[in-house]
Amino acid sequence: MSALFQPGRIGSLSIPNRVVRAGTSETLADDRGGVTRELIDIYTALADGGVGLILTGHLYCERRGQYARRQAGIYDDDLVPGLQRLTGAVHERGGLVFAQLAHAGSQSRVDSVQTWAPSEVANALTGRAVAAATEAEIEDAIAAFAQGATRAVATGFDGVHIHAANGYLISEFSSPLTNRRSDEWGGSAAKRDRFAMEVVKAVRSAVPAELPVTMKLGVVDAVPGGLELEESLRRAERLVGLGLDGLEISCNVMHAATDSAHQYVAVGPRRSVEDLLIHRVLSPAAAEAYFLPWADAVRRRVKTALILVGGLRRVRTMETILSEGHADFVALARPLIREPDLVVQLRNGRTGQVACTSCNLCLEHEGLHGLRCWRTPRRRLLQHAAIRLVGGLAR
Repeated sequence: MSALFQPGRIGSLSIPNRVVRAGTSETLADDRGGVTRELIDIYTALADGGVGLILTGHLYCERRGQYARRQAGIYDDDLVPGLQRLTGAVHERGGLVFAQLAHAGSQSRVDSVQTWAPSEVANALTGRAVAAATEAEIEDAIAAFAQGATRAVATGFDGVHIHAANGYLISEFSSPLTNRRSDEWGGSAAKRDRFAMEVVKAVRSAVPAELPVTMKLGVVDAVPGGLELEESLRRAERLVGLGLDGLEISCNVMHAATDSAHQYVAVGPRRSVEDLLIHRVLSPAAAEAYFLPWADAVRRRVKTALILVGGLRRVRTMETILSEGHADFVALARPLIREPDLVVQLRNGRTGQVACTSCNLCLEHEGLHGLRCWRTPRRRLLQHAAIRLVGGLAR
């Protein structure tokens, strides 16, 4: 049996295979963050497609933590019925789904949101100015994560996944670039641990012992001079010691100029031509699994279930990572946007490379249009070109 289809465990939960759907923005909620039929359809397709574990797109747990327009939320009890419909639909198809809780901090792209962060440092990805958090705001945010976890349990999610990566609020408290406080919430590596630790303690206390709590942990900043791996390894040890059942390893504070380095794996001339990526015909091959060295370092230091995300595009690469013990699960985001039934295909003997060419049009439409692959069918490329043209003329 392929390593991809051996059962695995996260905490006390048995996972039927080793393929995880990594969370991604979906832009399919209503204006309050409520679940829509279109959003449920994304998840039912993944469950029908055989994904072992689905991580939701990041659900904002506090109104001021909203990242993008039409992002799904978990900040209010009124949102619970819709989320129950979502988990029910997944469970009807035999799937498992974790609620990914998040707070955007200074990285919100919603103009009406009054952003805040640990310190008055403009967001490295968006350039947006931000106010420094008060003690009350910090405590309120921790409580919001716990309340979101309580709603996730009531809603029927199979576990809770805390988003502490990619430049959002927990990332900002963890980084010396964005956390320049001199109180108990910053000023040293140990004090930069505190916010993440308090969130984990609050969430773990809100979630029954039989349900897993995991975290997407940013371990290195994309900005030079920021968070380094050694600090994060010690932080990971402390967080797992508080009751985390697993870690998904990722980047921490993001930056517009450096983020693109981790956006695509070169696919070769033939695939570039087939997907109309003419600018990539002569692109040199890029390494897959770009977070693997960080995951290996965590594996050597921390005993926990490990999820590897980041540029996985070849079946052989995924199988090797699992069979050699680099990680316990492999996570895919963009490939499952294009092929939600990919896992069924793999079970049926599919080999080689996934269809996704990491063109990133799906990311470019974040907050504007519902999540989809703009290259299937090809007429969506024409839609995209028309949208870009109209937008350019409007400016």
